[in-house]
Amino acid sequence: MKDAQPIAIKLDEYRVPVYLVDETHLDFDIKPECTEVSSRLVLRRNPKDESSAAGIVFDGQDLQLLKIELDGRPLGDNEYQVSDNHLEVFNLPDSCELGLVTRIYPEKNTALEGLYKSGMYCTQCEAEGFRKITYYPDRPDVLSRFTTTIIADDTSYPTMLSNGNRVNEHRQSDGRLAVTWHDPFPKPSYLFALVAGDLALLEDEFTTGSNRKIALRIYSEAHNIDQCGYAMDALKRAMRWDEEVFGREYDLDNFMIVAVDDFNMGAMENKGLNIFNTSCVLASADTATDVAYERVEAVVAHEYFHNWSGNRVTCRDWFQLSLKEGFTVFRDAEFSSDMNSRTVKRIEDVNFLRTVQFAEDAGPLAHPIRPDSYIEISNFYTTTIYEKGAEVVRMIHTLLGAEQFRAGSDLYFARHDGDAVTTEDFVQAMEDATGVDLQRFRRWYNQAGTPRIQVQQKKSPSAIELVIQQDCPPTPGQQTKLPFHIPLRLGFLGADGKDLLGSGINRIELSSDADIVLDPASSSCLLHLKETETCLDITTTDEQGAEDVVVSLLRGYSAPIIVDFPRDSQELYFLAANDSDGFARWDAKTRIFCDELEALRKTGVDAPASAQVSEPLVALVSQLISQSLKARDDGEAKAMLAGMLTTPEESYLHEQMPIIDVDGIAVARKRMRSTLGERLFDDWHRLYLANTSSDSYVPGGVQSACRKIKAVALSYMAVSSDMEHAGIVRSLVYSLVNDSDNLTDRLLGLRLGISSPGIADSERSVLLDEFYTRWKQYKLVVNQWISVQSTCAEPGALQKVEQLEQHESYDLKNPNCLRSLYGGFSVHNHQHFHNVDGSGYRFLAERIKQLDSLNPQLAARLVAPLTRWKRYDKSRQRVIKAVLLDLQAHEGENGSLSRDVFELISKSLTD
Repeated sequence: MKDAQPIAIKLDEYRVPVYLVDETHLDFDIKPECTEVSSRLVLRRNPKDESSAAGIVFDGQDLQLLKIELDGRPLGDNEYQVSDNHLEVFNLPDSCELGLVTRIYPEKNTALEGLYKSGMYCTQCEAEGFRKITYYPDRPDVLSRFTTTIIADDTSYPTMLSNGNRVNEHRQSDGRLAVTWHDPFPKPSYLFALVAGDLALLEDEFTTGSNRKIALRIYSEAHNIDQCGYAMDALKRAMRWDEEVFGREYDLDNFMIVAVDDFNMGAMENKGLNIFNTSCVLASADTATDVAYERVEAVVAHEYFHNWSGNRVTCRDWFQLSLKEGFTVFRDAEFSSDMNSRTVKRIEDVNFLRTVQFAEDAGPLAHPIRPDSYIEISNFYTTTIYEKGAEVVRMIHTLLGAEQFRAGSDLYFARHDGDAVTTEDFVQAMEDATGVDLQRFRRWYNQAGTPRIQVQQKKSPSAIELVIQQDCPPTPGQQTKLPFHIPLRLGFLGADGKDLLGSGINRIELSSDADIVLDPASSSCLLHLKETETCLDITTTDEQGAEDVVVSLLRGYSAPIIVDFPRDSQELYFLAANDSDGFARWDAKTRIFCDELEALRKTGVDAPASAQVSEPLVALVSQLISQSLKARDDGEAKAMLAGMLTTPEESYLHEQMPIIDVDGIAVARKRMRSTLGERLFDDWHRLYLANTSSDSYVPGGVQSACRKIKAVALSYMAVSSDMEHAGIVRSLVYSLVNDSDNLTDRLLGLRLGISSPGIADSERSVLLDEFYTRWKQYKLVVNQWISVQSTCAEPGALQKVEQLEQHESYDLKNPNCLRSLYGGFSVHNHQHFHNVDGSGYRFLAERIKQLDSLNPQLAARLVAPLTRWKRYDKSRQRVIKAVLLDLQAHEGENGSLSRDVFELISKSLTD
């Protein structure tokens, strides 16, 4: 018998908690067969509650209630009621103390929520995991001071950690050790953390701006501790940066990070005790790529920054999730930009946004960054909440300027320290601190979808007229949208490629309710679009003339929008070569590539080899290679040029089409890369050699840029069909795999080695086997080895994935392994996953069924590639819809589908 369908939780049904929890005292009695949790809650009637409720309802899931007392008195059966997911206690006084004892089984917890055992005992409580530990008002607007005692056998678990400061330890009568931690700062239950294990420790110290000494500790299993040094350095950089840029100083006496192998998320910002997926904290030359190093730096910073934007000031309810996540993603992006290249970071972020978040906005799961309802909150840890949320904060920063934005954030932290608040409170603080009206801007928080602007341009000898219209397509539950307040950064270039603002532009006039702010220092102006249509009249000086002026639009990607600006290819080539704004230069190049690929796609998958790329594109790429060769020790220029030379990925190209042509895009992209690889092979080879170094590996900086550009060059060389070329590639691939001193180069060689025409199938197998044998002791490297194979577009991809399921390294309970295998295949191996016979879809659906009973969060993440079924051709639509319907009807070991998977499938199937 199927369970009743889950019920949606709605924002407009929010009510304040009836009771507050001033103090939470927890004792964890950890034994091999189970754990007993004793809780003592100091309750107080909420003065803001106006209801007539006389009791309290606690959340609880998979708990055995052993004992319940009120002010020391055991409660009778008629004084409380236990249901599957709740404990209701009747007739409470306005102030009281409730005692509970529950029993849980961490060893059997495969969902990795609440308290679970993964080598060590650890917790994951965001968003609603604490209810799997004990009965509690498990909601973010109930803030309490926690005191936690862990009782365990310290010969097996010598490391016992929780939030705050360690205040006591004593030996129990049975010989086990009891360790007590106290967190002086009130926090919601989702920020609770506990770890008990046999862990090694890396220690350091940070001195704050006020000269306080903070003990820094990173814990991991002993064989990983030598990979934690980079994370420690990143932490100290983040702490200093947050003081200097946002004025935020750390508040506890210690800051701890624990690295865990089995973890659903990337990391968790629990107050004072961050728990990290090993993939986000471990890094060495042999175990982490350049991209992984960058991720470690960014995630360490992100979680640390949450101490203020998320912990000291937290969310009133989960509809406000972007309040902490969007703001903190913006903060970590600014940190990464300051630590590395601001332009390159911006391009990477926009590329991800356009590829992943725009797809979400255009699909059945589209939602505002402040949603109106949800069934399972875990499904809303999305790119909309995080990345689009960060873009909305960035727009506020753009509208206010850095100095006023800092004033707004200072007021926000001062006004709401220790509170649970809303996105409205954040925007209000920005308004109150600066006097800037953001009323219309608030629409970004409650309207879903990606706004589009259409630009029409008319030129005369002395003037340019721009007509800009904005709209936003319908999304589920929102058929019509009001105009957004869009900050649009513009520039103007003369025929010599130089910026004209302040010299060649005489006057800019607006014909609607819009504002424009000139910024001669950056050679740009900021246009505030507020209406459906805005007209600009730009008058040039007599010396300049308007007909030679080229408009540079959306500089710095000042708003997360789609731009439709018809212009001839000559203007795009001009911008790609001359624009002073790095993002705009990359954007013009990307559009050139997309236009060329679309032309190739239209020739059909069976087009003759003579259907090739245009000469202007070959010339542009040749010019970029020449610039790269001249860059020498300029790391930022090299990294930028690597991005300029990269062909847009298939996922990016998919978002340029209303109906995705999987095969056409794949063939067109391969044809373009093969042509550029063959025509410019010698140039690519010179570029590769020029960026090869015998220096010992150093992450970041010039070395990282050299590796990026070397990878781009070899990837083009590897798709040349010329057999002489294939021999050169073969030699380079083997050298990378066998002789490199870093994982970045080794994986480049391995990835190209199993797909290059000059390397036979038997040799590819040897490459893979030898790589695994050499590095199998490192789980994260093995996951990369799996990913290289699951994403490989060579024939037999699905069969290779099925073979990997039988490999000794496959671990059904490890999220990193499953993401590498199933995520790699379904998200990045487009032609094989989307095989028209439907085999890829059916394969994934069966794995989702299997995982849903073990780890619903992870199963739900795997559903995403199936949810956009309406974007494909009719034959694929029929197959995917049938697969979704079969999933929807599935009854597993726990009955019907989890709420996590049910919500995604039901929304995907809604017309």
